[in-house]
Amino acid sequence: MYNLLIGGAAGQGIDTTVAILEKLLKRSGYHVFTIRDFMSRVRGGHNFSLIRFGTEPIYSHSSHLDGIVALDNETIVLHQDQLKENGFILCDSKLSAEDPRLIKVDMDGIAKRLGNPRVSGIIAVGILLKLFGETLDGTEDILRAFVKQQYFDINLKAVQAGYQIAEKRYQHLDGQYSGWMLISGSKAVALGAVAAGLRFYSAYPMSPSTSIMETLASMGDAASLVVEQAEDEIAAINMVIGASYAGARAMTGTSGGGFSLMVEALGLSGMAEIPLVVIDVQRPGPVTGLPTRTEQSDLKFVISASQGEFPRMVIALRNPSDAFYQTMRAFHLAEKYQIPVILLSDQYLGDASATVEPFDPEKIQVADPASEYNGEGEYLRYRYSENGITPRLIPGKSKHLVLIDSDEHDERGWITESAEVRTQMMDKRMKKIEGLKQELLEPDFIGSDDFDTLLLRWGSTWGPIAEAVQLLNHDQRTHCAALVFGDIYPLPQKLLKEKASKAKHIVNVEQNATGQLAGLIREETGIVCTGSILKYDGRQISGEEIADRIYKEGLK
Repeated sequence: MYNLLIGGAAGQGIDTTVAILEKLLKRSGYHVFTIRDFMSRVRGGHNFSLIRFGTEPIYSHSSHLDGIVALDNETIVLHQDQLKENGFILCDSKLSAEDPRLIKVDMDGIAKRLGNPRVSGIIAVGILLKLFGETLDGTEDILRAFVKQQYFDINLKAVQAGYQIAEKRYQHLDGQYSGWMLISGSKAVALGAVAAGLRFYSAYPMSPSTSIMETLASMGDAASLVVEQAEDEIAAINMVIGASYAGARAMTGTSGGGFSLMVEALGLSGMAEIPLVVIDVQRPGPVTGLPTRTEQSDLKFVISASQGEFPRMVIALRNPSDAFYQTMRAFHLAEKYQIPVILLSDQYLGDASATVEPFDPEKIQVADPASEYNGEGEYLRYRYSENGITPRLIPGKSKHLVLIDSDEHDERGWITESAEVRTQMMDKRMKKIEGLKQELLEPDFIGSDDFDTLLLRWGSTWGPIAEAVQLLNHDQRTHCAALVFGDIYPLPQKLLKEKASKAKHIVNVEQNATGQLAGLIREETGIVCTGSILKYDGRQISGEEIADRIYKEGLK
């Protein structure tokens, strides 16, 4: 397994270089995992991507580097300490850095002679392919997917030029996974929504959620869906509620600051019993925080968002495959129970790309609007029922008037201040929670039953925790297992109670400052974590870092 870092300033073409390279590696049949670390600026600063590839499944990033591609001196200064002793630093010959591991190539000079100084990064791609014993097979097809036709020839010449001047350095790996997909978490969410029958998506651009809207917009005509860039998040969620009321499967997405503006409308979905799917792609807060970084600090916020009490479902996405299937399932649950379903992602999952098996939309069946009403007598939109669910007719699709209201209402949908009716309607809505609890998916259990230490995590930390458990158990200094929650509210408790009862140590590992999952577990079950590993600097924790902290902090 190899780890590469490609770094430089914003505007130097890092994203394009990385996107082409990871596609070429995937073409060779490798598992690929890429994360992107970038500053909130258009030019300058320090940006980098980590590309990890090999023949074994890859769940997390690594800071132990086999190679660095440095488009500026700062990349060398900041990352050369992470480079293995036998690693390499590929850079332009004009850079002033000194290191015995440097491979200096006049990439800028070659690019100028080819006729375009902006193809230096593509020359580096050719060099890397040669270093790792790859061929140029399929390069033309991949370049055509990323560069405009007028720039195709010069980019192809750039790759070939880099390939010709390099020498093979590493053993070629025999990859077997060329038929897999390479996809980011946010694109997987978009595909899951389309597979679930999405017809309307409205959002206001807010990083790191914007790529969902961009992906859906690019598919609009082919998928027969409308994507609306609203003037703000309040408008976006209300548009989506209106579309859902009219019978369209609808969704909105944002980050924490935008979700803050959506909370009253979230309550409208709960009170009016209109299906709603919202995704919060988390970043560090409060307020603007770190717009392009990652964190898991919105959990308790979304569980309690909006005043009053009403049923909701909160699902934390764990990896791209999970993002696809859970997004489909979110539409099913929202439709079946006529509630808001909130998906929690984050910048790490949203922007990272990984190889996954092709998705199968047939695995998830999405419910149609409840239509058990036989058409006889008066239609009561909010008829009291033992499970809290009543038939939802679509306005204009029948002879019946479909009344809704944000005020408390009776079974017809008429405003009321009756104490008796208020209690009845609250009971009706809250009965849906009992049904939801029967639908809960237990957390992923990672490891074997021979464990002393149980790690508790949620969401995108699935990958790092899977690697950490492997590392911790490999040297036999400790026996670890982990539970990684996807369904998170209502909280599934069966497997948690079973595994916690066997553990000598219970450690929550979270990307926030207060241990929000640990607090929720304690509140719901009385189970208390004996230790915590928390990280909230805007950078995702790795499996290696988790394992190191388990040892150093005596949490085993």
